[in-house]
Amino acid sequence: MALFARIPHPSGETSVTQRDSPRTAVLDTAHVGDIVGALGTIRTDETRTGRSRWQRLKMLLVVMGPGLIVMVGDNDAGGVATYAQAGQNYGMALMWTLALLIPVLYVNQEMVVRLGAVAGVGHARLIFARFGKFWGAFSVGDLLIVNALTIVTEFVGVAMALSYFGLPKSISVPLAAVLLFAVVAGGSFRRWERFIFALIAINIVIFPLAFIVHPSASDTARGLIPSFPGGLNSTLLLLIVAIVGTTVAPWQLFFQQSNIVDKRLTPKWIRYERIDLWIGIVVVMVGAVAIMAAAAFGLGGTAAAGNFTDAGAVATQLGRQVSPTAGALFAILLLDASLIGANAVGLATTYALGDTLGRRHSLHWKVGEAPVFYLGYAALLAVAAAVSFSPDHVLGLLTQGVQALAGVLLPSATVFLVLLCNDKAVLGPWVNTMRQNIMAGVIVWALVLLSLALTAATFFPNLTAGQLEWGFGAGVAVGVLGGAAIAAATLRSQHRQRQRAAVEVAAEFGGLDPEQVEDLDEQPNDRAVRKALRNQERDSFRTPALDTLDRPGWSPLRVAGMVALRGYLLVAVVLVVVKVAEAIGG
Repeated sequence: MALFARIPHPSGETSVTQRDSPRTAVLDTAHVGDIVGALGTIRTDETRTGRSRWQRLKMLLVVMGPGLIVMVGDNDAGGVATYAQAGQNYGMALMWTLALLIPVLYVNQEMVVRLGAVAGVGHARLIFARFGKFWGAFSVGDLLIVNALTIVTEFVGVAMALSYFGLPKSISVPLAAVLLFAVVAGGSFRRWERFIFALIAINIVIFPLAFIVHPSASDTARGLIPSFPGGLNSTLLLLIVAIVGTTVAPWQLFFQQSNIVDKRLTPKWIRYERIDLWIGIVVVMVGAVAIMAAAAFGLGGTAAAGNFTDAGAVATQLGRQVSPTAGALFAILLLDASLIGANAVGLATTYALGDTLGRRHSLHWKVGEAPVFYLGYAALLAVAAAVSFSPDHVLGLLTQGVQALAGVLLPSATVFLVLLCNDKAVLGPWVNTMRQNIMAGVIVWALVLLSLALTAATFFPNLTAGQLEWGFGAGVAVGVLGGAAIAAATLRSQHRQRQRAAVEVAAEFGGLDPEQVEDLDEQPNDRAVRKALRNQERDSFRTPALDTLDRPGWSPLRVAGMVALRGYLLVAVVLVVVKVAEAIGG
């Protein structure tokens, strides 16, 4: 019997898949085969070994895409509006929040990189398979609600941007919806990625925009020092949570993992995808700072300072206060961000739907080959486009509210991410290290504290800045003590596992002392051999078929913690909605 079988792929491609060897978790045949990127192709059997520096660079350019796109998509219409609001109302005083988010971005999305390349299935699929329908429904439900509202804000951004050039919403929004669907529905992953890369290239307009407003280097540098301009209150906290939510949004986890799967990246390309992610982080941070600076220095000292309304008004005011060129560049940036964001968020949603329903969900398929995938994307665009015709003052506040919702829901999404990255059955040798778990734990707890502060400030509007800062301090202390206790328990568990392994080896070879086995394990030569073997194992490991794996057991303490987290987040979401509703009501 043949070991491999040829399976037909979209666009007439042929790919090799295993028949008699153990099944992997990959479900869609479009997710197996050559890497087909905007800038070239890498065959399935190609490796990095023995390649020149130039050849490795060309391979990186082919792999590049998921990390760059998810990061640039992060600076969407809501991101542009949020960063512009921070700059117009507070100058560069909140730039420190962006600096603190850099490690959050990398730690979160690097875990997603490993999950996508190793498992070969999307984030939603893993959550349903490892935690069951109850928790899967919670995660995907969050995603659908926030993503649908986010795409509304993208169409709002399109309308605002093109209105600057005199195009009415009745034309700009339907035109954008048709364009977005046409690009996705072409049945070619490469064509779609090339279109997105072309949109990303337009971001170069941030440099002349930043130059025109004459930014101050000293004022910008001072923005890196943490401060709370005007005092720590619910309004400022809502904006900080919105910055967090627009910079590190839950949809990013779902999009990047599924896009890695759709691009057919495997574990041997994880190193290149990490570089792709860092490139994206640099691009998104430069863009965020430039947008904040455009509003801060372009409108500082004018009547518009401190009176943010929406991103469209920022373009208009820059056109009046600075120059028509500045206003046009900001409008172009807003339009570009809206199109990239709508595309990425829409795909994140329909990728997740395909995972949930078990239907084909790949850009390699044509419309007739994956009707549910494309119809879901079309329906999402149509509904969001229709809602975007709501009154302007409602839409402006909705934009900030969506980012804040993403911020308060992020801890829950990150918790599931960390649990999956500690699942040995799923990631094998790619599971989180102790250092990675510590970083992830710090991130989750910081997000929870920020959300708690917003809740407290909303419930008790008379809280002083000192009281809120004291609460942050107490929360940090609790986090440090709790983290130390968890780390100690984990180290004890790992030590017991090493001892048991040493005893097993000693028994197998007879006459060896378990302590001698542990000493041998620490010899330099042995470590080098083990490292080489580990790298070989990591490059070849793929998650087995999910239906062959036993679900991880949950302790009563973990269940109680998850239920408490979900309950609290439900309350936090309600409070954000109340806060936005109060603002709408004046």
